[in-house]
Amino acid sequence: MSDKKVFDFTERRNKNIEAKRRQFERVMFDEMLGVYSVIDDQGGSYPISLVDISQEGCLFEVPYNQKAEAKFPEESELTLKLFFTKASYIPAVVMIKHASLVTHTNGSKFWRCGCEFDTTLPSFAALKGFVEFLQKYAEFSQHDSAKKVYFL
Repeated sequence: MSDKKVFDFTERRNKNIEAKRRQFERVMFDEMLGVYSVIDDQGGSYPISLVDISQEGCLFEVPYNQKAEAKFPEESELTLKLFFTKASYIPAVVMIKHASLVTHTNGSKFWRCGCEFDTTLPSFAALKGFVEFLQKYAEFSQHDSAKKVYFL
């Protein structure tokens, strides 16, 4: 028997892809994608912050207050508007599966909700394509450390 170790590069590669996906999601969610929740019974809309997204669902948070806690009970259904421009969005209906109070490192408190997508809606096809793009971008994107030329 040999004492040589065999390295599994697949696990390391998958961890790198996941880290790149989360980093790219942060840019998309923080700088490009506006998300609003529509509370149907009260007719209002207000911004939420996406934390994570997958084919099955998403994780979002809102600053904590008692009203937020009351508006996002578990097993309730919400409509999300995922804005890609100032005037156009993809609608998504979600079922809240779990909700909890979280405290960020700066001490601010947020109500965080894990949701499951309603995949039967026609608009889910666009959302599914967006999630697939995020996953493929993380897998195949390359880091460019060369000096940038913006105009020729």
